[in-house]
Amino acid sequence: MTAPLPLVAEQNLECVTRDSTILRADVYRPAGDGRYPVLINRTPYGKHEPRYIADAKAVAARGYVMVIQDERGRYASDGEYRWMFRERGETTNIEDGYDAAEWAAKLPWSDGRLGTWGHSNASYLAWMLCASQPPSLKAFMASGMGERLLSMNFGIFETGRRLEWVHMMAADARRRAGDPTGPHTAAEASKIWNQVERSKWIWYLPLGDIPAKTFSTLNEQLQAYHRTQNIEFMRFGDFHPNVTTPVMLMTGWWDRLIGTMEHFTGLEKNGPAHLKGQHRMIVGPWIHDVTGMVPKDCGLDFGPDADRSYSGMIARWYDLHFKGIDDGLAKEAPVQLFVIGANKWRGESEWPLSRAKQTAFHLHSRGQANTVRGDGVLSLAPPAQSSPTDRYVFDPRDPVMSLMRADSQAAPVDQAPHDHRRDILVYQTAPLRNDIEVIGSPVLTLWASTDGPDTDWTAKLALVNENGLAINLTYGILRAQFRNGFDRPSLLEPNATYEFTVPLNPIAVLFKRGQRIRLYVSSSDFPNFDRNHNTGRDYWSDPELRPARQTVFHDVSKPSRLTLPVITES
Repeated sequence: MTAPLPLVAEQNLECVTRDSTILRADVYRPAGDGRYPVLINRTPYGKHEPRYIADAKAVAARGYVMVIQDERGRYASDGEYRWMFRERGETTNIEDGYDAAEWAAKLPWSDGRLGTWGHSNASYLAWMLCASQPPSLKAFMASGMGERLLSMNFGIFETGRRLEWVHMMAADARRRAGDPTGPHTAAEASKIWNQVERSKWIWYLPLGDIPAKTFSTLNEQLQAYHRTQNIEFMRFGDFHPNVTTPVMLMTGWWDRLIGTMEHFTGLEKNGPAHLKGQHRMIVGPWIHDVTGMVPKDCGLDFGPDADRSYSGMIARWYDLHFKGIDDGLAKEAPVQLFVIGANKWRGESEWPLSRAKQTAFHLHSRGQANTVRGDGVLSLAPPAQSSPTDRYVFDPRDPVMSLMRADSQAAPVDQAPHDHRRDILVYQTAPLRNDIEVIGSPVLTLWASTDGPDTDWTAKLALVNENGLAINLTYGILRAQFRNGFDRPSLLEPNATYEFTVPLNPIAVLFKRGQRIRLYVSSSDFPNFDRNHNTGRDYWSDPELRPARQTVFHDVSKPSRLTLPVITES
């Protein structure tokens, strides 16, 4: 690798859009008059974010012009901010993406070739830029942004993360509005949320009545979003047939936006034929935050090869496409999956894996599956002709609390704090006699009833080590009224038995001999998802919290089961 190039920073360069709005960007580039490929990051989070600057400098030193542009209506850019959780009726973000791309490609230090970078919401804006088909775009990268919104929120408000996020985003909105009452920066907002407010707003009833000043000028957009939880806004699959460049995708097994993987499937299936086989996807044992991707001190050891640097992955992709520097990427299998437990990267040619055998692990008990000390069993054995039901009361006033990071992001966490809860049914295998490798998306088929018009069913899959440590691998949730589809909500008949399908996020894990596979079944995962009030009324306007009596069946006529995609060698 050549020595890093000396850098120059350009501040607040102005891009004038087609409607005369000025968008401002900072540029980090090699010193001198050379011409280099340009990589643009359009973001609502502020171009002065330390993580952006660090990555921009690291990649620029390898011979790139790195652009960080404030999105319309955010920080240094003019105009009105309109966030991603809305219908694509207006095309501002697509048009801004095109204008910003062609502006960046014509900077004095540009060689005319453009790529994208930026994680999460910045990748949302990257997809909008890609949809505009700017002629300068020659390669594309997106990370931590799913193909569909509903693959992230399952049609349920993400109370903890979304309220904290809006509160953080409102800091800049408050500054722009001239409101003297703070917070005015993201850092101040985070401090107030966690040290002053102590997350009190997640418990407020009803959520739609939280004082408007809490979210400043973003309150109107939040109120509109409350009313549209089951509507798919993103539909990035619509863009796949018109993608004009190779695409690099990145996500992690504990990333809330692991729906990023759906892009690869869509591009290979519906994208232009001449690009098939050129797209790449990497999925590591990572969380959503790309500044510290591998979880630390969680009880799992991922080995020395798990970590990656975000700047390194950016440079590796564009070195291949813009500089002709290939360190083996071109010959790698297009799908790179880190298998937890095996602690190895696995190269695959497809997603999902067609050789995975969908294997049913049936739920069994003698009617006492409550808590980890109960008699719940997960087994390949078929269900009994008759079997006692498992029962619990779900009280939304005392929900099962999400075990996750303080910023309401998913992460691998010891599940022991919930071992005592009787509103969690636990089904687990005996210690395994042989290794079992699972790669794909688990599905819980649950035969169940509730005594009200609506409720939630949650599923969490965990790996249990020989010492009893249980670490969550993936999760899923179903709001019962969406059992027939998000576009066909239908309330339940109280105490009637239904077959519910609860999809879980994908995972790649090797369960080793002596370990157990454990399934947790309950009705709340709060504040990862909002509490179901069990009334059938709109969560954002309903002040009532009604306890629900839940019954789970697992006999031959109602065979509740967890289906795992088990890998068998071909």
